[in-house]
Amino acid sequence: MKTLEPSYLKHHLLIAMPHMDDPNFAQSLIYLIDHNEQGAMGLVINQPSGLSLADILEQLRPEVTPAEHCHHLPIMAGGPVQTDRGFVLHPAGHDFQATLDLGELGLSTSQDALFAIADNNGPDKYLITLGYAGWGAGQLENELAENAWLSCPVDPAILFDMPHEQRLQAAARRLGVNLGLLTSQAGHA
Repeated sequence: MKTLEPSYLKHHLLIAMPHMDDPNFAQSLIYLIDHNEQGAMGLVINQPSGLSLADILEQLRPEVTPAEHCHHLPIMAGGPVQTDRGFVLHPAGHDFQATLDLGELGLSTSQDALFAIADNNGPDKYLITLGYAGWGAGQLENELAENAWLSCPVDPAILFDMPHEQRLQAAARRLGVNLGLLTSQAGHA
């Protein structure tokens, strides 16, 4: 008898199905940072928080007036967990005081990453969030089995090169799916 190894979705995108009724995740696209037998962690990458980098910098270093470009850099609402904690997702090659190596990408959680971006010394491409999404052991697998999410491999162009309001549909198109044609009713065949 063959034993199947679990399939984990680290470095994939989760696409919320139209019937997702959790207000934290409806119409969301999530980049999965980690997914294993202990659970999963990801960042919602298409829901703006209403804050800009300038708003954050005014709190972190009030003695410095944020550069004009910081007023136009949106902060995404990364998820409902630790909404006061910042995350900077960027291509690999930039190491800050707290950077997790994700292969082709890096995830930085230290203020120096934000200061480098503000001062034009950081990565050219980045995505900044406050908070993250988390799932306990088996929780995401159950949601996938209930058809709450679609998944596809990550595409850095979706993360960094397109406006946040286009990311969800772009990820669905990678699968050949038009979310507008799907019903908002859940079901199983």
